[in-house]
Amino acid sequence: MNCFLTNSSLGKKLVMSVTGCFLVLFILFHMSMNVVAIISPEGYNTICAFLGANWYALAGTAVLAAGVLIHFIYALILTMDNYRARGKQRYAVTVTEKGVQWASKNMLLLGWIILGGLLLHLFNFWAKMQLVELMGEHTNSLGLSPQNGAALIQYTFSQWYYVVLYLVWFAALWFHLTHGVWSMFQTVGWGNDTWYPRLKCIANIAATIVFLGFAAVVIVFFLRSCCCSCCC
Repeated sequence: MNCFLTNSSLGKKLVMSVTGCFLVLFILFHMSMNVVAIISPEGYNTICAFLGANWYALAGTAVLAAGVLIHFIYALILTMDNYRARGKQRYAVTVTEKGVQWASKNMLLLGWIILGGLLLHLFNFWAKMQLVELMGEHTNSLGLSPQNGAALIQYTFSQWYYVVLYLVWFAALWFHLTHGVWSMFQTVGWGNDTWYPRLKCIANIAATIVFLGFAAVVIVFFLRSCCCSCCC
């Protein structure tokens, strides 16, 4: 089994599919949780308190980190395998294959952008929330309670450059998901002529829901900060 998952191209793609499915489910959960901040900041802070430095939240964070790491490592391995397999053909001028989208040919580039956005997100939120609690502190570097996630969102997206960076991150995630969601189902044998258009549709819908949900939080809190500035 170990040889299949590490030496076989199908095995490596299977690992990518399983970890990708796990990460998509988490992203949908995280997006839904963030939307709560728009409707009820108090409700969002209650969720933040529940998902603080508790053993189950820490265990979930460790599993999530492992999933991201495995997914990215296998993406690099598969990219290098494909690069070596093309050999001298990679220098040849080729036409764009019919039905091959830009996202499918630039998944690694999108992956790097998503990884950069993830690191920025960890700096802006995880380091000021769960990490602060782990260190036994009652306030973060901004003087906010680590459980006051709504105030942290408001502060972060009152700054236009974070708004731009996060929207670029979400756009890259949209492109990544439009290809990745249907690709993970194709790996397990669902990519026939009947299911291919359905899976593409599902992938586009899922990616769009994720993008709109995350983007709505950023834009709404940015507009709220602008309104507050004008009132002051």
